Amino acid sequence: MQVSLFQFVIFLLLGIGLIFILSIRYRLPAFYSLLLACLLVGFGFQQPTAKIIGDMKEGFGAVMRSLGFIIVLGTALGILLGKTGSSHVMAAAIQRLTGRKKAAMGISITGFIVGLPVFCDSGYIVLNGLNQSLSKESRTPLVITSICLATGLLSVHCLVPPHPGAAAAAATLQVDYGRLMSIGILVAIPAMFTGYFWASRAGRKYPAIYAEDKNVKPADIVRGPSVIRAFLPVIVPILLIAIKSFLPVGNTGALYSIASFAGDPVIALLIGMLIAFSNKSGWTREEVSHVLSDAVEKAGGILVIIGAGGSFGAVLSSGRIGEQAAQHLPLTSLGLVFPFLLTVMLKTAQGSSTVAIITAASIVQALLPSLGLESENGRLLTVLAMGAGSMIISQANDAYFWVISRFSGIEVRPMLRVYSIATLLMGVVSFGMVLLLSLILTP
Repeated sequence: MQVSLFQFVIFLLLGIGLIFILSIRYRLPAFYSLLLACLLVGFGFQQPTAKIIGDMKEGFGAVMRSLGFIIVLGTALGILLGKTGSSHVMAAAIQRLTGRKKAAMGISITGFIVGLPVFCDSGYIVLNGLNQSLSKESRTPLVITSICLATGLLSVHCLVPPHPGAAAAAATLQVDYGRLMSIGILVAIPAMFTGYFWASRAGRKYPAIYAEDKNVKPADIVRGPSVIRAFLPVIVPILLIAIKSFLPVGNTGALYSIASFAGDPVIALLIGMLIAFSNKSGWTREEVSHVLSDAVEKAGGILVIIGAGGSFGAVLSSGRIGEQAAQHLPLTSLGLVFPFLLTVMLKTAQGSSTVAIITAASIVQALLPSLGLESENGRLLTVLAMGAGSMIISQANDAYFWVISRFSGIEVRPMLRVYSIATLLMGVVSFGMVLLLSLILTP
């Protein structure tokens, strides 16, 4: 059933409000808060019970399909980086380059570079061990380094191909990939710095909690691997995933098949784990079993939360907010503002940046002439405007929100006040950059 715009907004606010109240005030585990919010919103949309449950299962399953293996393997890789002393070696190397006082900037730039080819969830999971050690070694509060890493990854995830949202929108609106990548990176740079500046300042308002890497023993630190070997478990999976992202479509050669196989995030993380295992000699069966079991146990709690976030997003998507917005807003006078605001509503409603920009692109495509954006530059700027909108606002129904929270151990309140507001500011700054570009690249 398609609900009215007013009805959608009311129950969206009620659902998000319920999550905040139950999670923050009553300390109810996020899984149950999201579950109850799904039911509230579903019944508010006057959906049959079977439809609500079906949407919840579909959303939960979609998250498990895309992130299940990655989270378990990424957790194992992070634990291995600690056990072998690799995290300590990498943190020390970055400190030497950026200095102790600029650790947050170092991890932000790291996230930006790593995020160019790598999905933000995967990148955060792979780099989490490094983030933990960097926080501890530099004595920088964990909330600051974690949000700097997260926003660095997010800045390019929303704006630059080959990330699926930007790539799909470019294909839908027939935008040249090369131009979108080069200009998208330019727009992403101020977004990254915005996330860094906000996290560095807002994060100071919370107790200075530092990462305590209990997996690293003093003996491991002394006999840690070389800098090159320490970075390899992180660099190799990133390179493999990046190579696959840029492979030409339709190639059937043997080299293409090997690169495509090795570049799958699941296989790439497995390869990273094998390299990490090689950074320490004398493994016992008990140690290996403990590391792998610990990864499964830690990942399980994370998976059920982000799965519930996927369920909430699926229930909200049933309201079909995009069509309602297109019917009730004056398109001719909005220009780039319409695709931006439409994507903001879609992102806020269902949580996924990728889903938001893909859905917005499918709606905007037929409206480009009315918006005055049918030219080549107009289509390019439209994709960038939607990318900026897809950053706003990452909160409790976004799987990435919970990945950051659970992997870093940050509570919901600082996540909302530091990370969520950072994404709001990043989106606004990015859209401001798009408007400035529109003065040069006339739509």
